[in-house]
Amino acid sequence: MASAVRFYETGGPEVLRYEAVEVGEPGPGQVRLRHQAVGLNFADTYFRTGLYPVPLPAGMGVEGAGVVEAVGPGVSNLAVGDRVTYTGFLNTLGAYSTERLVPAAPLIKLPDAIQCETAAAMTMRGLTSAYLLRRIYAFKEGDAILLHAAAGGVGLIVSQWAKLLGLTVIGTVSSEAKAEVARAHGCDHTIDYTREDVARRVRELTDGVGVNVVFDSVGKTTFEASLDSLKRRGLMVCVGTASGPIPPFNPQLLATKGSLYLTRPALADYIADPAEKAELAGELFGHVAAGRIKIEINQRYALEEAAQAHRDLEARKTTGSSVFVI
Repeated sequence: MASAVRFYETGGPEVLRYEAVEVGEPGPGQVRLRHQAVGLNFADTYFRTGLYPVPLPAGMGVEGAGVVEAVGPGVSNLAVGDRVTYTGFLNTLGAYSTERLVPAAPLIKLPDAIQCETAAAMTMRGLTSAYLLRRIYAFKEGDAILLHAAAGGVGLIVSQWAKLLGLTVIGTVSSEAKAEVARAHGCDHTIDYTREDVARRVRELTDGVGVNVVFDSVGKTTFEASLDSLKRRGLMVCVGTASGPIPPFNPQLLATKGSLYLTRPALADYIADPAEKAELAGELFGHVAAGRIKIEINQRYALEEAAQAHRDLEARKTTGSSVFVI
C-alpha cells in the first residue's frame, strides 16, 4: 500500500495528514512512479494555506524524483526502470507520496551522474535559477545583483551560477550563520536585513550606483528596499512572497525611482516549451554533474514529518534545500 500526505482543509501545518492511498494503474499519458525523494518548497505552504487555491481534498508537493514502475497508453518516451525527476504546478500536485500516478509530459530523464535525492532537491530550484539567470536579463560580466534569501535553496544555486557568469552577488540573510553559508557559495557581500538598512548598504557596496537586478522572493517586507537598491533603469524580479503579497502601488513609483522595470515571472512559463525546458535542464544538470554547482541538502525528513517540515520552513530554520527521503 502506498502512502501520501493530503489535506482536507486549508490552514497551518496541522492540516496535513499522512495516510494510506490506492495508486492503481497509469491511464493514457501517465506513468506510475515510485519516489525515492520528494522536494520541500516554500510554494508548498501556499497550497496548504489557500494562497494557491485548489479543490479539496488535495495532495501536497509539486516536485519529486524516482523510478518509473509502469507506463500508460501513449507514453513512448519513457520506459519501466527509467530514473526521472519533475516539477510543475497543478499538473504535478501530489508529490508528497511514496508512489503516484503522474503525467509523463513533465518528467525529465536523469543523467547517471545525478542521484534522485539531488534531483528532488534541485529540479524546481535549479530550473528557477536557470531561467532567472539565462532568460530574464541579458547579464554581462561585472553586472551586480541583489539576492534576497541568499542562504535558501534557490539562493545558493543562483549565487554559484552567478559567479560562473562573472556577476557580483550581494545577498541578504537573517543571521551570521546564514551569511557564512551564503559567502561559501559565491556571495561577494552579505547584508543582515535584521540589523542593516539594505538599500543603504547596497549603495555603499556599489559606489552609489545600485545593482542591475534584484531577485526578491520575500515580497511585502522587502519590496521598497529592493526598488531603492536598483540602478537607474534596473530590473526588479518578484519571484515569491514569503512575507506576504506586495500591496497595490501606483506604477508612477517606478518612474520616480529611476525608470525601473518590474516583472513577476513564473517557472511554468519558462518550461512550457519542451525544447526550452530541455535546454535549461541540460545546462543545470551539466553544471551539477561537473561540480561547478553544488546542491546543499541540509534538511532531510520522512513523509510522516511533513507538518514539522512546514513549521521549520516557515520559521526560517532551514538553509539550502530540504527533501523528504522515501
